[in-house]
Amino acid sequence: TCKIVVTTSTSSSSQLRLFDKMFEQEGALGKGITVGKIQVALDALNRGPDSIFAVLEKESARNAGSDDPSELAQLANAVCLALLRRSDEWVGACSDSQWFKWDDAGKAESLYNDWSNREATKFEKEYVPSGGGDADDAPGGPTTVVVSIILEIQGDTTQFEGAGFSIAGTQEVLSSIASDVNVGGGECLNAVEVFWTPGDREEVL
Repeated sequence: TCKIVVTTSTSSSSQLRLFDKMFEQEGALGKGITVGKIQVALDALNRGPDSIFAVLEKESARNAGSDDPSELAQLANAVCLALLRRSDEWVGACSDSQWFKWDDAGKAESLYNDWSNREATKFEKEYVPSGGGDADDAPGGPTTVVVSIILEIQGDTTQFEGAGFSIAGTQEVLSSIASDVNVGGGECLNAVEVFWTPGDREEVL
């Protein structure tokens, strides 16, 4: 199962954020910078060429080590769409986010790195697939897969609230990310990482 993360804030902190936003410059996706993450757990019936495993390995291999905004946007978009197409396999989801003003861009990057590092210590596979082998002959049977997407994106309009509370809520978050990462040819996406477990095709979660 995937624990639902609910972020609450006091009225004073909410008022402070509203005050900060009043003086922020408006960009293509709103004001400031948002660091967000979503995790989706789903039941994969197989590990063949049409499975979520195949999509994750293909997209991560295609964009591994790239710092080109359009390629990173393509990675995030493709993974979100792959998850959306498999909504009937979902068994859990959760999401979280935090907004920063432009003057706190360093804090946003620090939080993004912290969340990424925490996921890297938990997940068997980060970004780059093992390579080799034919997906048609892939070992391993049905398993639960947990996919985690962490991103730092400009603006405050990308939707991160609601994943895990309902299928519609999870769909809204994934759709919002998939759409917003492509704005400006990916120029609004500062960074993204994708993790999944199990990473080894022979493992079962």
